Amino acid sequence: MIPRLETERLFMREWRQDDLDGFAAIVGDEEVMRHLGGSALPRDEAWRNMARGAGQWLLRGYGAWAVVRKSDEALVGRVGLLHPEGWPGLEVGWTLGRAYWGRGYASEAARAALNYGFLTQPVERLISLIDPHNTASQNVARAIGETMGERRDHVIGGQTFTFDVWFITRAEWKKRAVLP
Repeated sequence: MIPRLETERLFMREWRQDDLDGFAAIVGDEEVMRHLGGSALPRDEAWRNMARGAGQWLLRGYGAWAVVRKSDEALVGRVGLLHPEGWPGLEVGWTLGRAYWGRGYASEAARAALNYGFLTQPVERLISLIDPHNTASQNVARAIGETMGERRDHVIGGQTFTFDVWFITRAEWKKRAVLP
């Protein structure tokens, strides 16, 4: 069972088959993917990506939500908790369609995912891996209370990527948390 979260403007819910068109458009956009591996994904890879995200819920008890705007039920993107094999920690991650950038949706959904993570997972910190050139995601990380930590290289699919590890500790989160 994938829990549903609600923020002021967004629903965070399970993935559905009919999300594929919207999600394929999001990850098929070169500009969206510029800091997330560098290449737009074809539709079949978008499907695998959705299924992999949904599967984390079964295997790990957490995952990424489909993020939908309340006002018109548009698929805004995905936000959630992920920890693929070999990752340096439990991550709060976000990917939004370009049409939804700059509106505060990423921070709103990421804050809800962060709260969920600390409320349900026995971790002392949550991280976000951010490309050093991705200033928009750095701003989201700051907005949810994360601080930039070490820079490290990480191999994904045989390709090496450089990330800054942004993080927030449980103690820092408790000081800042505004829970419903």
